Order: sequence, then C-alpha cells, then structure tokens
Amino acid sequence: MAGVAAEDVDMVVLATSTPDDAFGSACQVQAAIGAKNAVAFDLTAACSGFVLALVTAAQFVNTGVRRNVLVVGGDAMSRIVDWRDRGTCILFGDGCGAVLLTAAPDGQPCALLGVDMHSDGGGQKSLNAVYSGGSGKPMQEGDGGSAHASYGNVAMAGSDVFKFAVRSVPAVLEAALQKAGLQPSEVDWLVMHQANQRIMDAAAQRLGMAPERVVSNLADYGNTSAASIPLALDEAVRAGRIKDGDVLALAGFGAGLTWAGAIVRWGGGGGGGGGGSE
Repeated sequence: MAGVAAEDVDMVVLATSTPDDAFGSACQVQAAIGAKNAVAFDLTAACSGFVLALVTAAQFVNTGVRRNVLVVGGDAMSRIVDWRDRGTCILFGDGCGAVLLTAAPDGQPCALLGVDMHSDGGGQKSLNAVYSGGSGKPMQEGDGGSAHASYGNVAMAGSDVFKFAVRSVPAVLEAALQKAGLQPSEVDWLVMHQANQRIMDAAAQRLGMAPERVVSNLADYGNTSAASIPLALDEAVRAGRIKDGDVLALAGFGAGLTWAGAIVRWGGGGGGGGGGSE
C-alpha cells in the first residue's frame, strides 16, 4: 500500500508479547518479507506495544538514521490464555497489522504531532503472564532441556484494569493533544486499543467526540493486544473512512502497566494511503 520495496525497508520494529522465538521474532519477519537491508528487533509492551513501537521508530526517522521503518504489531493471545478461565480467555484474539513510516520530503513537517507515555510497575499485579519457574512436569534424565523455561497464563483483575484505563486513557490523549497544540475538535478519528467498548466510549465522551468518529472492531476480533490498533487502522483505511491528511488520536494501554497516546496525521498529508509518513 505504501509503494515501498522490501529491500528499501531499513528497520523492522515488531511489537509483540507472544513471539515464535523467545529471543525475538522481528528477524524472522525481516527474512520472510525480503527486507535484507533492515535491522530488526522486538519491542515488548503488551497492549501498548504498537504505540510505543511507532514512537520509537519515529525517532530513528526524525534523526535521519533510518528512512523507511516497518512497524508491526502482532500477538497470538491464544497461546497464553487459560482456557479454563472463562472470565479472561473469551476476551482475547490473535492478529497482526503493520504500518510503514517513511522520511518526509524536505520541507514537509513530521506527521507525529504529539506524544504522551507513562508506566506504573506497581500495577503489574493486575495484568500479567509471569515467569512460572517451572514447566509443570518433571525433567527426565538425559532430556537436556531446562525445566524452568515457561511462563504462566494471562492473569487479569478485570475491574482494576478497567478503572485504570478509564482514568488514564483520556488523560494521556489530552496530554498528547496539548503537546500537539490541537483541540479535541480537530481530531478526525479516535483509534484506540480494542480492549473494551465502554473504555473507548468513555474516552470519546471525555474528548467530546461523536461515536461515529471512534474506530471499533472489537466485536469482530476481541482484544488482540499489540495488533489491535493496526488492525483497526487497516480496516478503516481500506474502507475509505480514514483519508490522507486526517488527524488520528491513537491510544494503547495495558500490562506493565503502561499507557501511551500519540496524535498523528495519517499519510503525512501528502499521499501514500497505506503508509504513515514521518
């Protein structure tokens, strides 16, 4: 969609908490798409991962270190949920999406207009999938593997996470808008992490945005963690809802606890419908 060849991509940032390889999966993405000139690395920040990866990638473009950065958000949450926990497992889904950041032409401003990011490790107890310290079955002599290479299933205190999100997400978006020098009325679309419709509705109400300006596909895919924002972007762009030059308010929030907001101008205001421009 961005009209950029794979060999012209010079960085791949993969936001994921469920890699195929514990050492990271970005290099496998780089090899699979033929981006032979790109450096690749993973970024783990759960449901905030895509926004943080987007902001991270933008710094490399803005400093001139890289020109074309592929930002991927992907998670296979079915790998880590406890299927016996019906209060949690039914909420999650598997998915993947990506955007391409490209260096803006000379004289064109950066399309990342404002950012605000926070973490609170004290809230980690409310949402986690921690190292379990054991595989759950005894090692057999001669196996040669580690008996401790395993992590627990997703554990979530839903009420605590909900309270955190409805408090933190509108605040982080307001701070990002302030840094962008924009009013909520100047935002065309609210594209949030797809965790809970009530959280999205609360954020839209706080910002004074009409419900039809909120991109939501939660009912179709569930909570796909780092994939949820790029999945929502992809559908809205392909449907012709989000257009080049539109101002988007992005918000990710979740395990860590970590939350982040970013105000971006889609396409940089000058073409390339599938790639966000920096």
